[in-house]
Amino acid sequence: QVQLVESGGGLVQPGGSLRLSCAASGSIFRLYAMGWYRQAPGKQRELVATIKDGGNTILADFVKGRFTISRDNVKNTVYLQMNSLKPEDTAVYYCNANVGLRSFWGQGTQVTVSS
Repeated sequence: QVQLVESGGGLVQPGGSLRLSCAASGSIFRLYAMGWYRQAPGKQRELVATIKDGGNTILADFVKGRFTISRDNVKNTVYLQMNSLKPEDTAVYYCNANVGLRSFWGQGTQVTVSS
């Protein structure tokens, strides 16, 4: 069982920045494929960014140039740096870990972009 705890969400004005963190349990974090997803009210959950164990990253088109995903295998933590935030980025952001064929989710952290 992998436990994921997100933090860093909050209220920010358009154009602002936030950094989300996701701390994971387990001694083999470096082998996890990690990702961030988001779900806005009334919409389906969608992929924001992923980072594999080797460090390769994938970003959704709607965040390219604004968001960055990274990981620290010593701290067992994955980050999502979000810049130039827009109102349409408002959502609950979820951390995901894939370990072999198993997938784990955090509880989510709310991000609200509003003036």
